[in-house]
Amino acid sequence: MIRLGVNIDHVATLRNARGGTFPDPVAAAVLAIASGADGITAHLREDRRHIRDADMPRLRALSAPLNFEMAATDEMVRIACNLRPHACCLVPEKRQEVTTEGGLDVVGQSEALKPKIARLRDAGIRVSLFIDPEARQIETAAALGAPVVELHTGAYALGGSEELERLRSAAETVAACGLELHAGHGLTYDNVGAIAGLTGLAELNIGHFLIGEAIFDGLGPVVRKMKGLINP
Repeated sequence: MIRLGVNIDHVATLRNARGGTFPDPVAAAVLAIASGADGITAHLREDRRHIRDADMPRLRALSAPLNFEMAATDEMVRIACNLRPHACCLVPEKRQEVTTEGGLDVVGQSEALKPKIARLRDAGIRVSLFIDPEARQIETAAALGAPVVELHTGAYALGGSEELERLRSAAETVAACGLELHAGHGLTYDNVGAIAGLTGLAELNIGHFLIGEAIFDGLGPVVRKMKGLINP
């Protein structure tokens, strides 16, 4: 069974548009879990554009595992080590971007990442690295001691026909390196099937599409439909 992590960032985006407390992303997380989500993903950004610091302990207290998406900064490592979520996914982050634009350059940043990964692991947190489907990135992730990689599926989601083959090749490299394989970004009902078929895939993390579809169909039915599509 492939696990589904539901990213609730954009419930917080809607809340923050009015500056109040509604809709509550934690309430959305509770509903997603009740509807079959295997975990909750939340990205605490440097600029706090959606998830806020006060949201994180409440999400951590829920019954399903929390996957804390974060930039590899000293501030975020400190917050994560205090919070101790089930997992942390290190992602690249630029203040001006609308959404995460690509994978983390693990090769180029290996020396800076190594102590941060070690500190998170010492705190009992499972570390994942959000990377592009490239063999060198995967092999370096393994060398740094990260037990999980999450392949960035954004280029595939934009319609690049050659991207699926890159992802399939990357999945084989992940397996050869002994890492656990996750994937996410830009996935929808229409394109998730091929990704769910990647060799060794353990988890998908999906957010924007699910929250958008929930406007029309409700979050519970949307989560249940996605779970059915990834585990036919």
